[in-house]
Amino acid sequence: MMRSEKMTKGPAAAARLSLLKALGLTDDELSRPLIGVVSSKNDIVPGHMNLDKIVEAVKQGVALGGGVPIVFPAIAVCDGIAMGHEGMKYSLVSRELIADSTEAMSIAHPFDGLVLVAACDKNVPGLLMAAGRLNIPSIVISGGPMLGGHFKGHKTTVSTVFEAMGTYHAGKMSKEDLDAIINTSCPTCGSCAGMFTANSMNCMSEVLGMALPGNGTIPAVYSARLRLAKESGMRIMDLVRKDVKPRDIMTREAFENALAMDMALGCSTNSMLHLPAIAHECGIDIDLAMANDISAVTPNLCHLSPAGEDTMADLEDAGGIPAVMNELAKLGRLHLDCKTVTGKTVGENIAGRAVLNSEVIRPVDNPFRKEGGIAVLKGNLAPEGSVVKRSAVAPEMFVHQGPARVFDSEDDAIAAIYGNKIHPGDVVVIRYEGPKGGPGMREMLNPTSAIVGAGLGSTVALITDGRFSGASRGASIGHVSPEAADGGPIALVREGDTISIDIPANRLDVLVSDEELARRKAEWKPRKPRITTGYLVRYAKLVSSGCTGAVLS
Repeated sequence: MMRSEKMTKGPAAAARLSLLKALGLTDDELSRPLIGVVSSKNDIVPGHMNLDKIVEAVKQGVALGGGVPIVFPAIAVCDGIAMGHEGMKYSLVSRELIADSTEAMSIAHPFDGLVLVAACDKNVPGLLMAAGRLNIPSIVISGGPMLGGHFKGHKTTVSTVFEAMGTYHAGKMSKEDLDAIINTSCPTCGSCAGMFTANSMNCMSEVLGMALPGNGTIPAVYSARLRLAKESGMRIMDLVRKDVKPRDIMTREAFENALAMDMALGCSTNSMLHLPAIAHECGIDIDLAMANDISAVTPNLCHLSPAGEDTMADLEDAGGIPAVMNELAKLGRLHLDCKTVTGKTVGENIAGRAVLNSEVIRPVDNPFRKEGGIAVLKGNLAPEGSVVKRSAVAPEMFVHQGPARVFDSEDDAIAAIYGNKIHPGDVVVIRYEGPKGGPGMREMLNPTSAIVGAGLGSTVALITDGRFSGASRGASIGHVSPEAADGGPIALVREGDTISIDIPANRLDVLVSDEELARRKAEWKPRKPRITTGYLVRYAKLVSSGCTGAVLS
């Protein structure tokens, strides 16, 4: 029995059939599988600008496969546009709204399968969370990455613009050059061109087996993206006929593959929020300690922006995700028998997929680094953990000690950086920006870019109980847990305390005695909530720690 027959069959179906026919559906269509096409299209996110064309291609594919496509919407926040103001509080929290609303629509109208049309930072993991929760046949197709820009012989992305702002404020760039970078760095539709959060998660969708090969890297403006969308529409029909569900594909082994590829690619630190959250919906717990264990034996093979100048289009030209997976498989780091939406295993999908440019995808015997691109740091400042994108840290900052410069909000920190009050050697501490304390765990691309733009990227570190954009680079350590709002040690740091960072040893400590920290803890009092009305209040009451994916209990 098809799920949709709950709507279309039985003695109580008459009124429902009448309403379905009001949509123009015929008896023949109502006898076929009904496929929900979740469209994230809107007119404010550049990565979603082309999703109407993707949706139309998906609908054609579903029809070619013998199904009936029915479109319904999902929201999406543009992190870049929301950055640096109160709108960023709504970025991470939108992930839960996307998952919840997709659940509501898919159970209220029992579709036989889902095509999840995604693009940017939170709607990709949000839709994958919904797929794991609902566990009905599903496939992901993204809108694809943006092409990179160029300025004075260098490749540029949106991270270039943020860093240029810092350079301009430091008096090291002309207004003319800043304007030129603004006008050329985001030249097309698509998810911002580097290995930032959106593209990280689109690649992870492919690695998890929930999207067809090419989903992570085929640029938004290529016609191959439309062909992939049609193929995704056709593939959902096979998944429905064979009753292949997301939890058949997103197994523990699939998540281990994702963590390994995360390390090889040098993905956004936000993947350390989203992968545990998706796994949670599949009934799988991911301990962040797994990340360090996998990272220790997984080389970093790619240095895409912001770690280097290569863009997602360069990765596509070099062979894409299958080529990276095939290279990594030489070390035995992948489970090759995992199922995928192609109907084939991971091993079958990547067989013979060669690296076409060894400068973009390094061979395993000549990696950028022997360890993976992300590290989880623990210590007396982060007992439950914190996360750093190791592949984007200057080598001289791998081990660092410096005085804490303490700020209770991102806004105060930005004012200090732009006011030239941060000096080489400092460790900027931004707290009360975690999932509960923000609330919403704002990304800190503005302060990290301001530090890099001011020429301090190799001498100043930044730690926070908030998080960082995938476009951030430098010694930027986020997700410090427990967060300040819960009375975590980051709430007890005082101006001038010495902070010790040791990335090779996976340590983050404040050099203060246990007795002194206990005394400060006894004196600590919770802050009054910044937000007192609306969705964020409910979110702050329900959200878990950043180290467990900031999921709602």
